[in-house]
Amino acid sequence: MALATQPPRLRVGIGAAPAAHRPPSPSIRARGGGRRRTRSVSVAAAAAEGRAAVKGAAAEVVREFYEGVNRRDLAAVAPLIAEGCVYEDLVFPRPMVGRDRVVGFFGEFMGSVSPDLRFVIDDISGEDPSAVGVTWHLEWKGRPFPFSRGCSFYRCEPDPQRPQQIQIV
Repeated sequence: MALATQPPRLRVGIGAAPAAHRPPSPSIRARGGGRRRTRSVSVAAAAAEGRAAVKGAAAEVVREFYEGVNRRDLAAVAPLIAEGCVYEDLVFPRPMVGRDRVVGFFGEFMGSVSPDLRFVIDDISGEDPSAVGVTWHLEWKGRPFPFSRGCSFYRCEPDPQRPQQIQIV
């Protein structure tokens, strides 16, 4: 649960996230053309049982985010981003704040690169219900794009209006 005094953050770029008090999570691998997906998770069922999140649900949301970006589908990406999301990429001098700004950034990104450029998830953590670490690289026309490896950290929480929907904060 996020503290009220700290804004939620989405960190993207090279760097390490604070370790908090969580045990290390095993990774789920997806390489090359083939991909193994985590098991399907019913977030709605978990919410109905009174739990705020389900093991693996945050990783599924992050996978959906990358899949939407790769399809250039902003309509699929937007609901995955929380209204107050803080997107911090170490390449940029300041974080982008708010769903509209974050989705706008990805719209600009999608419009400025070849549709053949895609994010490929190399490793993704899946044990923590609210935090996800991802290592990725870019591929262009199915081949690794030089100097394009990255590491991203995502914090996820239930949408306040729809608690069954997990969002990137």
